[in-house]
Amino acid sequence: MTVLSRRTFLAGSASLTGLAVSGCVSNSAKPVPQPLAQDLTYISMYRAMPEERFPLPAINPSKVPKRFYRQQVDYETPEPVGTLIVDTHEFFLYLVQENGKATRYGVGLGRAGFEWSGRAKIARKAAWPKWTPPDEMIKRQPELEKWSWRNGGMPPGLENPLGARALYIYQDNKDTLYRLHGTAEYWSIGKAVSSGCVRLMNQDIIDLYGRVPVGSPIVVL
Repeated sequence: MTVLSRRTFLAGSASLTGLAVSGCVSNSAKPVPQPLAQDLTYISMYRAMPEERFPLPAINPSKVPKRFYRQQVDYETPEPVGTLIVDTHEFFLYLVQENGKATRYGVGLGRAGFEWSGRAKIARKAAWPKWTPPDEMIKRQPELEKWSWRNGGMPPGLENPLGARALYIYQDNKDTLYRLHGTAEYWSIGKAVSSGCVRLMNQDIIDLYGRVPVGSPIVVL
């Protein structure tokens, strides 16, 4: 009985010790963080787009401040629904919607992006456009002559500065040389860069392109 009792006691102690150890492991294990629904939305929004003429890679959202992600916001304005408003001070572009709402996009601005303001219209749109640097830019950067209008411009593609889409702004039927366009350099959104007009992430300019018909009004503040 003594031996049996001792064995029983030792076995029971081992079982309790095992439970205690298991309990410690379980309690100390950190829960695996789950992505928020909002984060999943952004990941989906800025996914890779292999269906494009030139397949687009996914955007790394961590390289862009969240305030510059595409989102619907409250936005009171006297401008009619469908108007595009570029706020060059805050690096935002708004597409005015009904009931005091707007879709807001983050933008990057270049030298040309600060040179023009006023009211105009989207006169034409292009998917995967050519790029022809203006003569003023070629004077500053002679190496761009190979992409001048005289040489047919730069063909479309992932390296093209206009990106996946471009919206061309005309005032009084005259080209302002001001563009809304895509960029592969998405980390430049929310910043003033060396050249260009108003740049959006390629996934955002594709979204905007599908929402904005030719003839839409645009206001640049």
